[in-house]
Amino acid sequence: MNALASIEDVKSVFRTVPFLTHIRTEQEYQDALALVDELIEDVDSNVALIERLSDVIEEWENTDPDFVEFNAGVAALDSVDMLKFLMEQRGLGIADLPEIGSKSLVSKILNRRGRELTRRHIEALSRRFGVSPALFFGTGG
Repeated sequence: MNALASIEDVKSVFRTVPFLTHIRTEQEYQDALALVDELIEDVDSNVALIERLSDVIEEWENTDPDFVEFNAGVAALDSVDMLKFLMEQRGLGIADLPEIGSKSLVSKILNRRGRELTRRHIEALSRRFGVSPALFFGTGG
């Protein structure tokens, strides 16, 4: 395939979907997220486009001032703070975390009374909440 012969098609795509190269506005960000949601329905046929959109979405989330502030706050959380944040987001209490163990153990961990999250806890919580285990290892100490 001659790349020069396809250049007008490519230009047309970028005019129609400008955020494929760079997200410039909140609306383009929302449009990119919506498009990924649609494309995931047939992920095998859309892998390259999903990857491209994921790259520009990640770039936006790493540079938009609102996201930068949020990301810095998340990075400053330690593992207990992160667990509290995830619990609050989902309306969970100490009885809702069988991944850790008894209510007593969960309470001790959350109140920093001599118990800490173990690797096993973090792996189980990461699976439950659908997050990377790295999220529990912020810089907050």
